[in-house]
Amino acid sequence: MIVGILKERESEPRVAATPNTVKDLIKCGLAVHVESHAGENSFISDDQYKESGAIIIESSEELLKDVDITLSVMAPSLHQISLLKPESIVISLCQTTRELDFVEGINNASLTGFSMHLIPRTTLAQKMDALSSQANIAGYKSVLVAASCLGVYMPLLMTAAGTIRPAKVLILGAGVAGLQAIATAKRLGAQVEAFDVRPVVKEQVESLGAKFIEVDSTSDEGVGEGGYAKETSDDYKNKQQELIHKHISKSDVVITTALIPGKPAPLLIPTTMVDSMKPGSVIMDLAAENGGNCELTKKDQVVQHNQVIVDGTSNLPGTMPVHAS
Repeated sequence: MIVGILKERESEPRVAATPNTVKDLIKCGLAVHVESHAGENSFISDDQYKESGAIIIESSEELLKDVDITLSVMAPSLHQISLLKPESIVISLCQTTRELDFVEGINNASLTGFSMHLIPRTTLAQKMDALSSQANIAGYKSVLVAASCLGVYMPLLMTAAGTIRPAKVLILGAGVAGLQAIATAKRLGAQVEAFDVRPVVKEQVESLGAKFIEVDSTSDEGVGEGGYAKETSDDYKNKQQELIHKHISKSDVVITTALIPGKPAPLLIPTTMVDSMKPGSVIMDLAAENGGNCELTKKDQVVQHNQVIVDGTSNLPGTMPVHAS
């Protein structure tokens, strides 16, 4: 069987296979064809792929007509799907409930699609948990981007001119991205608070040195299947809004990571909350891809509202393509 590695579209710097994973595929008895320059934006040359045993193919049209399994980060285009053999397989980070044209396209072409978004969070599937690996990178990078935008220091500093208080960082959502953001902000010396609808993550948040803020509730209504969050009741949402508003007005950085699989991102920060933030504050919205947790978020844009920066960069993992790939 032939595995094909596509060159991604211009907006995606990552690549679906590295020279090391090419070697693993070849060990399994598969032939690997790589589109020319597929790894260029991840600093992987065609020669490196060749040294790993891959065959370089000049165009996607030539590549796709022969492959049995297509690997890509973004879902292939409808044109690319039309070039594939019936009954071949496509594996990508497709969001099946949002990229409906792609799902319809592979169905009409008699192809099988595997979405890395739907890999279950079990111990056996950990090596394939692409969402967690990419969220880990996004959480780390979001803190660095926010720190570079701030007009204040992150750490506590004792100087001859007096004491500089540490920046206050609020993390909304303590999943993989949130926990990595907490760890990175703490390493930079910030004072960190975190909120999550799942009380079970309190111990993880506190083990990283952050303060856990929680809504008083008699049930675990925010706990969904497989460790994910799920939508909460209106009463819970009202209490949540009051609590977040209280803390957000004192924060220098807010990093939002709240996502519900297959659904639009929950709105956590309305414009009225942004209005209460200090000038020079930064909001990093890691849910921008699915609409954002902040009302003012615009996907892949950095906007300013009353001197508050709202960063809606949707592909932070793509800014670190070497390790992300």
